[in-house]
Amino acid sequence: MTEKLIISGGKHLSGEVSISGAKNAVLKLMAATLLAKDVTKIYNVPELTDVTIMLSVLGQLGAKTSYDKVEKSVTIDTRELTSIVAGYEFVSRMRASFIVLGALVGRCREAIVALPGGCAIGERRVDFHIRGLESLGATIKIENGYVHAQAPRLEGTDIYLDIPSVGATENLMLAAVLADGSTRIQNAAQEPEIADLANFLNAMGADVNGAGSSEIIINGVKPEKLHGIEYTTIPDRIEAGTYMAALIGTKGKGIIRNINPAHLTFYTSKLTQMGAKIKLIEPTAFEISCNQRLKALNIVTQPYPGFPTDLQSLGMALLTVADGVSIITESLYENRFMQVPELRKMGADIHQERNHALVKGVERLSGANLRASDLRAGAALVLAALMADGYSTIDNLHHIDRGYELLVPKMRALGADIERINDESDIVADKVRGNLNGTGTTKI
Repeated sequence: MTEKLIISGGKHLSGEVSISGAKNAVLKLMAATLLAKDVTKIYNVPELTDVTIMLSVLGQLGAKTSYDKVEKSVTIDTRELTSIVAGYEFVSRMRASFIVLGALVGRCREAIVALPGGCAIGERRVDFHIRGLESLGATIKIENGYVHAQAPRLEGTDIYLDIPSVGATENLMLAAVLADGSTRIQNAAQEPEIADLANFLNAMGADVNGAGSSEIIINGVKPEKLHGIEYTTIPDRIEAGTYMAALIGTKGKGIIRNINPAHLTFYTSKLTQMGAKIKLIEPTAFEISCNQRLKALNIVTQPYPGFPTDLQSLGMALLTVADGVSIITESLYENRFMQVPELRKMGADIHQERNHALVKGVERLSGANLRASDLRAGAALVLAALMADGYSTIDNLHHIDRGYELLVPKMRALGADIERINDESDIVADKVRGNLNGTGTTKI
């Protein structure tokens, strides 16, 4: 059954919304539970398809898992694993599940993991993961779409990453926890999700230092030192950035709760330069407002703490109606301008050349029939539809479902006119005629 969003744009959003747990953090914490032969409970876990996929991966390995929708928690029992094979049917759907490679090598000294998939935003190689594991003493073979790693013994060493890859940093951290001696990862990724993983590992009994900086030191511990814990995931900075953009782009005013302001410093600075007003009203809450046309500016995506690539498409959507000309440079992924053709359907003036986009602000966007090509491009289309005159439809919602929990009710809490409907329903005809407040069933 095909579903789509129908959005009537041009309304000033207002109200409050609370941010869910960070998808990009919780998936790695779930994989890290494989290191300890115990039961672990993680709180603030969003109800997303990516979380479901990771639970399936862990179940395939023999872990017993459960998800509490009311409590927003997962319980993972890893006392007995029955397999070292993470199969193609799950890993190919979500790149983050490749992180079980490091955990399995650490605990079982062997792993067979399918090469990763996920959003088609460009080449995301695993050679940094492989070379790092080989430095720790693993023997790696890649055949038939699988990585087969064997490591009778893991020994700490110095590892230098050519680029600060988040996934490679996380995989090597997990493998090094149970290695003999100390491992030093240089040019490590510095994202908040890396620090959250380190805090989680240390709570389990690991010895990880320096996470959040460019150098991480992992002192190996014995398996018996690791144990199950209860842990609460950090808030999702990308989801927070999405709702901030929604308020700003619609010239609205509202409050975003359950955030970590320090995780959004660079993004907040750029939004302020555009003309938004952002006020910290509580330690974990922003008041966001904008009552003027946005100003053009240039954006270059960079590893944390720079401008996040995951928020680049949202920045572009905002700049389509800004006063002046903006240049956006995507320095991390070569295919992360997949929202451009869809924004052009809405009247955006965007000229793209390789990893650069020249955005000439127009007075307004117009509603259109749109299709999400990946998770973050899909979020940008939701934002653009909220900003546009008239109604828009967005399909391919499975991409958006990977990263946004309760998108429809949260947007409605801010006053958005948005519904999720069955494409085959008769209600579509009513919506197309502009009766966006008609009856119908909304699926959350």
